[in-house]
Amino acid sequence: MRYFFIPVLFIALIYSCTQVTLEPVDYSWPLESILDIDANGVIKDQRFALIINTKALIEEEKRDNTNIPPNQIRIIRNKEGFYFMTADGFKNVYVFKAGVGSLELENKILITDGGLNAPAFNQRPPYIELLNGNEKIKLNHEGIVGEK
Repeated sequence: MRYFFIPVLFIALIYSCTQVTLEPVDYSWPLESILDIDANGVIKDQRFALIINTKALIEEEKRDNTNIPPNQIRIIRNKEGFYFMTADGFKNVYVFKAGVGSLELENKILITDGGLNAPAFNQRPPYIELLNGNEKIKLNHEGIVGEK
């Protein structure tokens, strides 16, 4: 009888340790957020309960671009959960993935050497569309999709 309970206990232990996976999940935001950068380099989005310190992002952009730091950051999230960020005058779009209490740079996408002019993001599944003046650029977390 005792030997009967050991396998049963083992099976019960295995089933209690299984992971639950919920899928599919769509993390996308329907609209971009245009967020003011405060004196400490922080942006806050009340709609998504999001607070990000952008100092490292601005310093990274300054390596390629000596323009004056922006007043606003544009941010959107795609279906897979990647955050796309840029600003007026930036040369790049930055793609971040969520870490534990952080955003980790996944990709830095060079868009233009002249700096973006009034950029805007749109959700265009399966892409993020970047508008730069009259130019429409399809992006995913790996870079520019198709021709620019």
